[in-house]
Amino acid sequence: MNDFGLDTLNVASLALCFIAVIIFLAIWYFLNRASVRANEQIVLLNELLEQQKMQTELLQRLGQVQVQGPSVDTDQNVTVTTDSEPVMFKDFIAER
Repeated sequence: MNDFGLDTLNVASLALCFIAVIIFLAIWYFLNRASVRANEQIVLLNELLEQQKMQTELLQRLGQVQVQGPSVDTDQNVTVTTDSEPVMFKDFIAER
C-alpha cells in the first residue's frame, strides 16, 4: 500500500512538470512570435521612411523647379505662379 502512494505521487509530480513545460513552451512561442512580427514591422517602417525621404527630396526639387521656372521650348505654353507662398512638402504623407 505504501508503494502505491509513492507511485501516485511520482506520477502526479511528473504530470505537473509536464504541464509546466507545456505552459512554458506556449508562452515562449507567443513571445517569440510577437518579437518576430515586431522586427518585421521595424524593417518595413525603415523602408517606408527611406521612400518618404526620397519622395520629399523629389518634391522639394519639383518645388524648386516650379519657383525658378521651367526651362522649356517656346512652343509650349507653361504658366508658373511665383507670387504665392512656397509649398511646404514636409507635411505630405506618402500614398499607400
